[in-house]
Amino acid sequence: MASTIETAESEDWVACMALIRDAADEAAFARLFGHFAPRVKAFLMRSGADAALAEEVAQDVMATLWRKAHLFDPTRASVATWIFTIARNRRIDALRRARRPEPEDLPWGPEPEPDQTEALALQQESAALGRALATLPDKQRVLIEKAYFGDLSHSEIAEQTGLPLGTIKSRIRLALDRLRHAMK
Repeated sequence: MASTIETAESEDWVACMALIRDAADEAAFARLFGHFAPRVKAFLMRSGADAALAEEVAQDVMATLWRKAHLFDPTRASVATWIFTIARNRRIDALRRARRPEPEDLPWGPEPEPDQTEALALQQESAALGRALATLPDKQRVLIEKAYFGDLSHSEIAEQTGLPLGTIKSRIRLALDRLRHAMK
């Protein structure tokens, strides 16, 4: 019985997503918002966010649902899975932003000169990393460059490239494994 109710509810959420995508239906959005926004906020708070950040991220997640309803594919995930994946990614993005120093926290003035042996070791390590990156398949190298040199999150890379998030994560994991072995 519960499975039938869950299936019907899931189909109803898919129908709401289609209405949002096809007709910018505000009533369908209000139903999704009323159901999922409090759950997303609770999920974020259980994962360590304070109430204000959880509220802000939940609002951002729901705004993303409205703007990007055309990206939802019911054959790949349920509406709940799609929404909570967006929430998880937004939480990661918020944590990354929080860890970056503000300009006023950065040191001013000249930095001390590095030790010459450290500078040489760093230069050699950088050259070895460059050679190791060059040996990666293009599909992996491009994603590594976007993630680590372009400072993009996996979800931002997915939006930019159109690749599924799972593919991006797999390719990056494989590339990092190759780089680890090459740098030993």
